[in-house]
Amino acid sequence: ADAAAKYGLDRNLAGVMLRPFGTRPAALLGGLMLITALLSMFVSNTATTAAMMAVVLPVAASLDTDDRFRVALILAVPVAANIGGLGTPVGSPPNAIALGRLDDQGLKVDFIQWMAFAVPIAILLLALAWWLLVRRYPPSTESVSIRLGGAFDRSRSAVILYLAFGLTVIGWMTEPIHGVRSSIIGFAPVVVLLATKVFTVDDLRSLNWHILWLVGGGIALGNGVSSSGLDIWLVDRFDWGSMPTLLLMAAMASLALLLSTVISNSATANLLAPVGISLALSDAVNLDPLLAGLLIAMACSLAMALPVSTPPNAVAYASGAIKSKDMAISGLIVGGVGLVLVVFVMPPIWRAVGLL
Repeated sequence: ADAAAKYGLDRNLAGVMLRPFGTRPAALLGGLMLITALLSMFVSNTATTAAMMAVVLPVAASLDTDDRFRVALILAVPVAANIGGLGTPVGSPPNAIALGRLDDQGLKVDFIQWMAFAVPIAILLLALAWWLLVRRYPPSTESVSIRLGGAFDRSRSAVILYLAFGLTVIGWMTEPIHGVRSSIIGFAPVVVLLATKVFTVDDLRSLNWHILWLVGGGIALGNGVSSSGLDIWLVDRFDWGSMPTLLLMAAMASLALLLSTVISNSATANLLAPVGISLALSDAVNLDPLLAGLLIAMACSLAMALPVSTPPNAVAYASGAIKSKDMAISGLIVGGVGLVLVVFVMPPIWRAVGLL
């Protein structure tokens, strides 16, 4: 993601992909959200939000101060980034944390499997979010123009980046065919970009290490909870077997959503994923551990009602262009509908098509 920003790949891609949507406000908003969600699937939703905010802020500033569509444009970026982050294992930290815990238990979920679970939910929520923003913040103008990007960089370094980027995404998407783990594929461009000096030592130093350590530390914390036996101890404190499975699923996902809203989704996933998956593996309940991991990870990513809830929310709120109230209303509606989908609607479908 940082290399893409360095060579302008993210903004140029967005410019190319936005052109077919024209200048009608509703269509342009839909295109902006679709592109943001797609990019968030492969370069992390935090980096995507930072790039796309640079795109929409000048456009919003060019609109009349009383045009409510300004809020829709800016709010669309974190909402779409959060939703897109659901779609792949690399899109959002809770996904990686839950997958790491599942992997520790011998439950392997490849890139395409995760997408089969998550992408349909992301599509439905993206459509809902677009409709909601268009209805709540109707434009007062009939045309909005986004001047974005320019000629693609054709230098040697940029070409190497394009190839590395494309091959990495292809490698992730074809994991079931070649069998190479997505984590190994994800490390390959690091080696290539550093070895060819496309990404320099100075670039490496400027990475958001605090975010990377947060994810890595969370996985280590989950391993510690498991190896110390703390997860089993917590599971044994309650009579989970007396609770209906559907109610247990709803309670687990609701707790993840609630905590993620106020203490960040990464921290919540670090806390709940080891305990929830250990509970599912115990004899006390009749719950698929894979489903438990999915519920917790997706519910964590659905929390988008406050600036602290997710990194994309924090990036967007830091711009000073939107209010907490705007973020809260859209986040609660999208998150609530998403919770219903994850707990009640999708599991029967996943079982019916053989995913569970």
